[in-house]
Amino acid sequence: MEIGMLEMQPPEKGGEINTLAFRPGRCINCSMCLKVCPHRVFAQGDGRVRMVRADLCMECGACQINCPSGAIAVDSGVGCAAAMIMAALRGKDEVVCGEECCR
Repeated sequence: MEIGMLEMQPPEKGGEINTLAFRPGRCINCSMCLKVCPHRVFAQGDGRVRMVRADLCMECGACQINCPSGAIAVDSGVGCAAAMIMAALRGKDEVVCGEECCR
């Protein structure tokens, strides 16, 4: 019964700069997102993972693909591609996704 109630928690949104959505009630604390996220968007929490840096999500989709419980949803490729294009156009070596990415 507790699981059903936990799943009813609304998803935490990444914000206007990305499509990341995290449903903490579905998290089974497997830590796969911690291992695969290149920007450390998630951190270990008390009994489950927490989304701590949503604004750094580059929408690569690694977290969603590796989440066995479906706690993470993201429209992969959208922000990541924009950040890569902007970095190339500006001649930068480092790809940065976030508010600065598309200005």
